[in-house]
Amino acid sequence: MLNNDKIISYIDNSKALEPFRSISKKVLNGSRITVDEAIVLFETADLGYLGMLANHVREVKNGDNAYFNKNFHVEPTNTCIYNCKFCSYHKHSSDPESWEMSLSEIAKLSESYKDKDITEVHVVGGVHPKWDIDYYGRIIQLIKKQLPNVHVKAFSAIELEYVIKKANLSYREGMKILKEYGLGSIPGGGAEIFDQEVREKICADKATGKQWLDVHEASHLEGVPSNATMLYGHIESYKHRAQHMEAIRDLQDKTGGFNCFIPLKFRAQNNKLAYLGEVGTSEDLRNYAISRIFFDNIQHLKAYWPMLGKQNTKLALSFGVDDIDGTIDDTTKIYSMAGAEDQKPIMTVDMLCEIIRSAGRKPVERDSLYRVVKEY
Repeated sequence: MLNNDKIISYIDNSKALEPFRSISKKVLNGSRITVDEAIVLFETADLGYLGMLANHVREVKNGDNAYFNKNFHVEPTNTCIYNCKFCSYHKHSSDPESWEMSLSEIAKLSESYKDKDITEVHVVGGVHPKWDIDYYGRIIQLIKKQLPNVHVKAFSAIELEYVIKKANLSYREGMKILKEYGLGSIPGGGAEIFDQEVREKICADKATGKQWLDVHEASHLEGVPSNATMLYGHIESYKHRAQHMEAIRDLQDKTGGFNCFIPLKFRAQNNKLAYLGEVGTSEDLRNYAISRIFFDNIQHLKAYWPMLGKQNTKLALSFGVDDIDGTIDDTTKIYSMAGAEDQKPIMTVDMLCEIIRSAGRKPVERDSLYRVVKEY
């Protein structure tokens, strides 16, 4: 790890980095950069420079540790009342690729992991028109019955907004009910890009950016932490990305409830925005680096390997990322249906450790709240 003096000396002596000198010194001093400064970095900064600065922040916050967990997913349904243009997962109930797991099927899947040393179940799916908050609670309850010591991270803010509103409850009342059922945390999905004009074009009929933030705030206030995401690489601008991150950073200032930030790449297969194509690896790494630089108040930055691919996940560990998610065990279809390279996403602990070590990092198994389970 380069110390501050060496980095400052390098920046001071590089004419190419002169436009970024004040931003660099802010970051190296632990100060916060602005939205406008983030936009400057997005638009003009060299990728190598961004990697150096993001790597510094990453190592100050997390040293050489790179985290993963042992997890599996439950995706109860891909039937959804919404039809987002970027989504390859949504299917009509009459489509042969649609599914709806029964409660007994969810219980059976959970039971199959009793002896597999799992620490987290990730539950997320479509917004089913007939399900309500108590049905969501029963899903959590069934999983906890089979796996009482496993953390249940369940339901995006989009799913929650629908069922809580359907029950005529406040967001806090809804979160309190689900916490009593056994909910441990909520994932970060559904954030997309908060800007309303962008949402009108890509996901016009679902919860707004403000509603997403309000659900997460209520969750935090009820003692249920969460993650945050951003869907990038479609029609959004760099300004939209920076403003999106600012809204998350502001909420983190208020509640401190976000465990990690997860940039999610738009994948362009089998959806209505396929004509856009996909951004390249350099843009992925730029986005990770600037995210790490921007979020002075969120401890962890995750590269979700089924979305990014194994090789690019390894690269991301040098651009601010300190978490690569988990074993997954081929239990999610969200990104495979959108054309990700891992059509059967599964990694063993040995495979995760190899990726981490090959990037010069130290593998650390964590639980859902980033408490260390085992160092490898």
